[in-house]
Amino acid sequence: MIDDFLDHVLAGGTTEVEEAVRKAAAAEITPRFRQLAAHEIVEKNGPHDLVTVADRAAEAHLTRSLTALLPGSVVVGEESVHADPAVYEAIQGDAPVWIVDPVDGTRQFVSGEPGFCTLVALAQRGELLASWTFAPALEEMAVAVRGRGATLNGEPIRSGSPAPGAVIDVATSHPDYTTEDQKRALLGLNTDGVRPRPCGSAGLEYLDVARGLLDATAFSWEYAWDHAAGLLLVTEAGGTHTTLAGEPFRITGGNALPFTAARDKATADRIRTLLRGR
Repeated sequence: MIDDFLDHVLAGGTTEVEEAVRKAAAAEITPRFRQLAAHEIVEKNGPHDLVTVADRAAEAHLTRSLTALLPGSVVVGEESVHADPAVYEAIQGDAPVWIVDPVDGTRQFVSGEPGFCTLVALAQRGELLASWTFAPALEEMAVAVRGRGATLNGEPIRSGSPAPGAVIDVATSHPDYTTEDQKRALLGLNTDGVRPRPCGSAGLEYLDVARGLLDATAFSWEYAWDHAAGLLLVTEAGGTHTTLAGEPFRITGGNALPFTAARDKATADRIRTLLRGR
């Protein structure tokens, strides 16, 4: 049954998952947008790391619906891992795994800004198979399927390449999420021809790379729920990603950080060189 489902998804049968993502957002996220009470917002590891009742309810909703679609699958979600870090180990297991960030861009969600999304990726043995990026307030649904391209609201998207000589726009990690070494690496982007800025929702930054509205990202953390959906989206749109070691980012961890995802290889190589300081 698992193989049949994976074959179905890889053949383009993503509708059931898309519907599950939309239903979770409609039931648990959208009704709470700009309606949160103070007691429904909690700091996890500081003022820039928030969780809300919407995050927890949406992840629980998706856990039920996604595992029902694919019996034998497991969910690795941001909130479940926060409660039990051992859950993260499932990414390296043999079972198909749904990697879920129920509300990516929680700070924006809490502030009443529309720049947040729900991220879902399907992987097995560390290989990304399909992904869904849904921004309910923006009415955008991006889907990527391994080897079959990327779409936004049903239309194909391509990352393209920056115009020759154009300034390269890069979304970077928030300083609160970086070590001192990583901060120094990111300072390498402060050079002529590159315009770095702090990132908002990682998922939406990846979407902008995939559709050619942003040239690159430079992130210093590797939690798979922030990156899995977007990395497949960028790759299937024609972009690429690389760590400081010159290797593709691995959702199983152990990456040389910071890493970059970019519209094309030339841009990725340029950002990697600047991050390395040479």
